[in-house]
Amino acid sequence: MSERDLVAQALSTALEGQLSQEEILSLLENPKSKDHGDVAFPTFTLARVLRKAPPMIAKEIEEKLPKEGFEKVEVVGAYLNFFLDKKAVSEATLKAILTQKEHYGDTNIGLGQNVVLDMSSPNIAKPFSMGHLRSTVIGNALANIMTKIGYQPVKINHLGDWGKQFGLLMVAYKKWGSKEEIEKAPITELLKLYVRVNAEAKEDLSIDDEGRAWFKKLEDGDEEALELWKWFREESLLEFNRIYEMLDVTFDSFNGEAFYNDKMDEIIDLLDEKGILEESQGATIVNLEEYGIENPALIKKSDGATLYITRDLAAALYRKRTYNFAKALYAVGNEQSGHFKQLKAVLDKMGFEWASELEHIPFGLITQGGKKLSTRQGKVILLEEVLAEADKLALTQINEKNPNLPNKELTAHQVGTGAVIFHDLKNDRLNSFDFDLKEIVQFEGETGPYVQYTRARSMSILRKAEFTPDENANYSLNDTQSWEIIKLLQEFPQAVIRASEKYEPSVLAKHAVNLAQAFNKYYAQVRILDENEEKQARLALVYAVAQVLKMDLSLLGIGAPDEM
Repeated sequence: MSERDLVAQALSTALEGQLSQEEILSLLENPKSKDHGDVAFPTFTLARVLRKAPPMIAKEIEEKLPKEGFEKVEVVGAYLNFFLDKKAVSEATLKAILTQKEHYGDTNIGLGQNVVLDMSSPNIAKPFSMGHLRSTVIGNALANIMTKIGYQPVKINHLGDWGKQFGLLMVAYKKWGSKEEIEKAPITELLKLYVRVNAEAKEDLSIDDEGRAWFKKLEDGDEEALELWKWFREESLLEFNRIYEMLDVTFDSFNGEAFYNDKMDEIIDLLDEKGILEESQGATIVNLEEYGIENPALIKKSDGATLYITRDLAAALYRKRTYNFAKALYAVGNEQSGHFKQLKAVLDKMGFEWASELEHIPFGLITQGGKKLSTRQGKVILLEEVLAEADKLALTQINEKNPNLPNKELTAHQVGTGAVIFHDLKNDRLNSFDFDLKEIVQFEGETGPYVQYTRARSMSILRKAEFTPDENANYSLNDTQSWEIIKLLQEFPQAVIRASEKYEPSVLAKHAVNLAQAFNKYYAQVRILDENEEKQARLALVYAVAQVLKMDLSLLGIGAPDEM
């Protein structure tokens, strides 16, 4: 039970049902000063109901409160300030972590139900760039978090392997491409062709028409078009999988846009049967004004071509039938918010109650020099190069700090690539951020390497002490230095739930940084290995820190080396 749950339970008893435990939890605050306790409860809300002065209400509640679990409860004006029983809380928290280990914080909220995650989803025949990082690592972290709370994630890489751009690429290949050159460096050459054809199409509108024609051939099953498309796709997947291996990200399905090509007719038939299709300027639409959505969903263009939303409708229906998901999450950039509002609204209008189970998980951009990265203009930062450089920077620092470290290259990869992932996930996902690699791969500051180094330090202490926790022992501490750590350790299960409810991995990244900072402060102030009656309890605390930091990192998809 977290400190807030303990306080809410006591207040619920004292208030005799005037506020529910959920309402009490929503009102609890963190005191501005540690001198004012661990949790504060303001009584202003009750003043409106009870028609009494808040300080009087606070005093009356204090008299009725059960005091078990608290060192003391003070009334300060309109506030009740709770000081938790450090000895009892530390004993319970350490016991839970030492016995449950990596299962600390596990819950069965999900009841084993499936959660489908649409994530990563790069376009074939284009390089895997920094622009694909956010969807990949946010989706992967959410899959880990959902597993922790009892769901079964299904990770789907909805590849961008269909559309007019592939028609344009075929035009470029036919005009300027060389099979030999592409076979030597597939993605590099295909990118050159893609950038060139887009530049030429701005000057020569007929190129755009040729692209449409080639894509129409592909849709109609033309042999040459299909052969080129399959070639582009196979070469792309080889490249992508190499990078996914670097990130330690796996998928349950690579069914991309093309997979749903033969499943859209059913969607159009269903929309027609429901009587919700309309004609507008030759196009086929679904009007969504009753949902407060001004723009209609464009199902078919005037030339009969289907659009993204038609394909996503087919994908949603297929996934519901195949996986019977409890939730379907789409880790896709913020700029697609309008599209997903339309998608949910159309599915709801079709009568699918499960439309409410779809959630768009939007995120901001990674920028360089404050500017958006664009494949079309050739401004690409290749993710593979970034990860390789991050690993190299990490290795340089490891060589300086610990030149005799075994398996240096593996540790450098965990640290370097982990730093890139951590930097992405420590930011609230809706925020955009500028990318500076040298700042990210630092062993100081709010970075992944800082958290990893802190955990490695804790493991070093445990090795030096030759400490193995006794699961039957009752370790407890009541000093102020350890109390900040105990509170953060106790908070971990609730942090996991908060991260799952908000679909926000940054909750766990911030928890990891706070715990690492609290431990390093403790390390600087307390002689952990001094022989006295508290030594074993202090070592149990170090063990708990190592365990929880590892879980924080693991849920974010980041390794936790035992030595650095």
